[in-house]
Amino acid sequence: MILAAHQPQYLPWLGYFDKMARADRFVLLDTVQYKKNEWQNRNRIRTSAGWQWLTVPVHARYPCRFDEVEADETAPWRRKHLATLRQAYARAPHRETVLPALERLLQRPLRRLAELNIEGIRLLADLFEVRTETILASSLAGIPDGPDARLIALCRRFGADEYLAGAGGRDYMDLAAWQRAGITVTFQEFHGPVYAQCHPGFEANLSAVDYLVHCGPGPILRFAAPLREAA
Repeated sequence: MILAAHQPQYLPWLGYFDKMARADRFVLLDTVQYKKNEWQNRNRIRTSAGWQWLTVPVHARYPCRFDEVEADETAPWRRKHLATLRQAYARAPHRETVLPALERLLQRPLRRLAELNIEGIRLLADLFEVRTETILASSLAGIPDGPDARLIALCRRFGADEYLAGAGGRDYMDLAAWQRAGITVTFQEFHGPVYAQCHPGFEANLSAVDYLVHCGPGPILRFAAPLREAA
C-alpha cells in the first residue's frame, strides 16, 4: 500500500495531482507550520505578459499551524482572482468547462486557508479523474512532529509499506530512519507536458488550472513518468 502526503496548496501544479494519483491514500498535511511566500496561499497562472501570481491575502501570527490561518476578507481577492482568470484565459478552449467550477469554489464562504485549498484540490482532482482517498492530518490523533517521524507514523497508521515522496525529499529525508522502519521510499519523477497555451511561448510549472483550460479534463497519469526507488 502506497501512501503520499503533502501540504494543501492553493490551486496546485500538475505534479501534485500526479503524486496523488499514484498513491492509495493521500494525507493532506493541514497541521504543519504555515510559511510565508511559498505555495500555501498562492500559485501562478499564464497571462499575455508571462506568468502572474494569484495570491490569497491572509491573517496569520507567526509561528502558527496551517489550519489556523484565515483569508483576509477585507480585500477583494476573490473577485480579483476570478477577473484575472477570465481575462487571462479568455481564448483558452476549455475555459467554460473549468472556470465556472472555480467561480463556484471562490464564492463559497470558506474562511480558513486550509479549507479553501482542500476544496480546490478536490475540485481539480475530480477533473483529473483522481480517485485516491484523501485524509486530513487534523483528523488524526497521536501523530508526532518532525518531518520523518510524522510521515513514518502516518505510514504505520494506515499500514503502508511504501511512501511516495516528492523529488525534493532527497535533500532532507533521513532515509536510514525509513530503512529502520521497514518502509520503502520511492521518489516521484514528474516532468510536465509541453502544450499549446493561448499566449505565445510556453510557461512551465504553473497551476494545474492552466493545463485544464488549455487541454481539458482527463486522467492525469496519461503523461506520467516512472518512479525511482531510494537507493
